[in-house]
Amino acid sequence: MARYIFITGGVVSSLGKGLMAASLAALLQARGYRVRIRKFDPYLNVDPGTMSPYQHGEVYVTDDGAETDLDLGHYERFTGVSARQSDNVTSGRIYQTIIQRERRGDYLGATVQVIPHVTDAIKSFAQDEIDDLDFVLCEIGGTVGDIESLPFIEAIRQLRNDLGRGQSISVHVTLVPYIAAAGELKTKPTQHSVRELAALGVAPDVLVCRCEKPLPESDRRKIALFCNVRPEAVIPALDAASIYAVPLQYHAEGLDEEVLRAFDIEPAEKPELGRWDEIVDRLVNPEGEVTVGVVGKYVGLQDAYKSLNEALVHGGIANRVRVNIRWIDAELFEGDEGEVAAALEPCHAILVPGAFGSRGAEGKIASVRFARERRVPYFGICFGMQMACIEGARNLGGVPGASSTEFGPTDQPVVGIITEWMTEKGLEKREANGDLGGTMRLGAYPAKLAGNSVVASIYGADEISERHRHRYEVNTGYREVLEKGGLVFSGMSPDETLPEIVERPDHPWFVGVQFHPELKSRPFEPHPLFASFIAAAVRQSRLV
Repeated sequence: MARYIFITGGVVSSLGKGLMAASLAALLQARGYRVRIRKFDPYLNVDPGTMSPYQHGEVYVTDDGAETDLDLGHYERFTGVSARQSDNVTSGRIYQTIIQRERRGDYLGATVQVIPHVTDAIKSFAQDEIDDLDFVLCEIGGTVGDIESLPFIEAIRQLRNDLGRGQSISVHVTLVPYIAAAGELKTKPTQHSVRELAALGVAPDVLVCRCEKPLPESDRRKIALFCNVRPEAVIPALDAASIYAVPLQYHAEGLDEEVLRAFDIEPAEKPELGRWDEIVDRLVNPEGEVTVGVVGKYVGLQDAYKSLNEALVHGGIANRVRVNIRWIDAELFEGDEGEVAAALEPCHAILVPGAFGSRGAEGKIASVRFARERRVPYFGICFGMQMACIEGARNLGGVPGASSTEFGPTDQPVVGIITEWMTEKGLEKREANGDLGGTMRLGAYPAKLAGNSVVASIYGADEISERHRHRYEVNTGYREVLEKGGLVFSGMSPDETLPEIVERPDHPWFVGVQFHPELKSRPFEPHPLFASFIAAAVRQSRLV
């Protein structure tokens, strides 16, 4: 029977609950346990699919097409366990499900209430699809005390009773702030946060204390005394040099051992952490460095490109180099070639990531042209592939009016909205003016690669499966025009209707992909496209 670890946060948000959950899962996995991590989000959006990247960060997409919280990316990167639709739920989805049931008459006329109906739905979600697991880690978004999270805390309280003694524990992540004027750490916020949680019926078994200074033993004992836990179960969590050093740091502080002891499991052999040591060694002791210019739309918040950032780091790990990312707002050099050159000349490679809407599009097209003409390695992802095709049609294909219907009416729709495509379940259809949420081409789809292509050699395969999230596709009616200009369609959907990859074989490294390869990259298994892209950047760095 699976054991549950419920993870809550207190005092302030952004304490790193997601990284803690991912690190703990990785440590348990390294001890031979089978794990899965789930995220409960208290907001009323059904999913984050329509939320602004500046509000929520990136939208992470699973193989089965779920649009989820970015923490699921951490979970996958640290454990290698692919997330599913059932691993992320929001208050909005819970309430939507309950209201649909009420409208159908499933409750037989009963008054629908938070308790038991909402809490039962949360508990049902927590216990879904957990066969053959040793531990299920459930992270509760938000901060204890928020009104939005109360139903989830209550559901935890009930579920701990339902599961019985020894089948669940609570881990609470808090802040121990350092007051510079006083020159000391303050434990009172942690005490109040634990008291708030206990008042809701959940007593934590392990405390993870985020602090910017080492936690003195006296403060550790004080927290333990006031919060009713063992001193050894008060785990200091200082900032790490890299997120990939966090599992090693938590292990050194005894987190995994304390969690097992809370379950009355006596820790046996030490976990096998060799691959984490190797990753950290490659990060701390690089043999060189490269600069990658990311020409984006949401560069004001790096969490908007969280998986992309990590995939570039993974490419650096594969090549044992440090990757310096230069975030460039595409709007800053629209229509000014001098600014384009000034911004991009210091870069050894250029990447244009996914986006929606016309803002910044011309700046991205200008960056594609710079990379093509200066023979700088170029990687276009989703929107970046579409901009590469528009640039190629305009400047090499004799179609100066080439554009995308996403930007408005056009006589030369090199990129257009996709309204139907084939899936394993059959033909999927969408209305061009339908709802935005959940109506894109989402999740993993196969693609066939041309046998003599650059990407086939990079993948070492002629068939691949990658995750998608987009509404617009490159128009295959312009394939001949684009290929005459040197932009080759090297990857297509199995039915040959949807372009998946374009490349320029005569360029040092120029690849555009319709999917999001960053979502499948792992520190211990870097995505081949990112590993190859950074290798090309290394070669470029030696030429300049």
